[in-house]
Amino acid sequence: MTSPPLGRNFRLLWSAAVSSRLGDTLRTPALALLAATVTRDPRIIAAVTVAGQLPPLLFGLLGGVYADRWDRRRTMAVVDGVRATVVAALAVAVALDRVGVAVLLLAAFLLAALGTLFDSASFALLPALVPPDALPRANGRLQAGSAVAGGFLGAPAAGVLFAVAPALPFALDAVTFAAAALLVLALAPVPVASANVRRLSVWGEIVEGMRWLRGNRPLWRVTLLAAASNLAISGIMAVLVLYALDVLRVPPAGYGLFAAAAIVGGVAGALGAGRLAARFGTLLALRAVLAAQTVALTGFALARHPVPGGLALAVFAAGTVVWNSLCASYGQRHVPAGLLGRVGAAQRMVGLLTAPVGAVLAGLAAAAYGTVPVAGAAAATFALVTVAAWRTLRSATPGVLSRSGAA
Repeated sequence: MTSPPLGRNFRLLWSAAVSSRLGDTLRTPALALLAATVTRDPRIIAAVTVAGQLPPLLFGLLGGVYADRWDRRRTMAVVDGVRATVVAALAVAVALDRVGVAVLLLAAFLLAALGTLFDSASFALLPALVPPDALPRANGRLQAGSAVAGGFLGAPAAGVLFAVAPALPFALDAVTFAAAALLVLALAPVPVASANVRRLSVWGEIVEGMRWLRGNRPLWRVTLLAAASNLAISGIMAVLVLYALDVLRVPPAGYGLFAAAAIVGGVAGALGAGRLAARFGTLLALRAVLAAQTVALTGFALARHPVPGGLALAVFAAGTVVWNSLCASYGQRHVPAGLLGRVGAAQRMVGLLTAPVGAVLAGLAAAAYGTVPVAGAAAATFALVTVAAWRTLRSATPGVLSRSGAA
């Protein structure tokens, strides 16, 4: 069966997403390095990190509302234009040596807050640009491009550019945001799905999106399963460097190569997501992915050498990217166009709530018992999630599944 073409609009969106991702991976480590040059107080450096993590929790649902109210193409272009301005101003401040703690906190907070609106609009715009059957492949291509731009290009270059000139990574980030804004503006105009719908209050629209998500049993179950798996993923990521160095005996100089295994696995998973969905259907593929991740994470927890540990990590990362691609595609196919921003934002919010809990629990457990039990607990959590998936996703109502064809 021939896959439907993704088309010019998708290529423009993909280029914009990859450009933004490249800039993000230049800016994020540079911001941490900049904070360390401004102060050595770990509390303030941690506060800069928190300033970039709070907005999705504070404004994520609000971003979903306006992604449904406003023209999504223009919203994404305006947001990237504003982000380009903010980062350019930060680059000038760095070049003039005018950066203080308040500037760092404000920049991190503003960029993350704007990102919540951009993410909701981007998620909701994609179904209008590609055929429904192409959504898994499109989401996979987006994740693959972002992984390559971030893992292989941006992240390794950030430290080098900062060493050359501290303002340089921020200046380049501003350029990538500006380029992304222009690429999005080049998209063909897309009608606003809910232009003629009577508006509720902001809170009323948030509740409407959350109620729709809660009422769609398959999508709600997928959302809860994603939140449960995020608990384990954030836990293992919180102690990954210690586990690699102390348990797998990865040499410090080789840690970057070891971590690259996850990027390679993620790219492979992203490129294969569309084929899995086309062959097995979305829900069956999601259950199979969780089972494969459980096996991979169990192997990772049992490994005591860098090579098997790296291979297991690559397989696990591939499964994570496939899961994310298929979950996004499933929602984009089943949620009404006028609710996509809010429902997508609600899904992300549920997932975000468990991530810090997993990281905190992993840190406490590792401090008390070491990192090996953390890896074992993560594998056990995935096993439970897999059992739950095979029980609950199978009972999805046929009427809901039939609307998606392959699902």
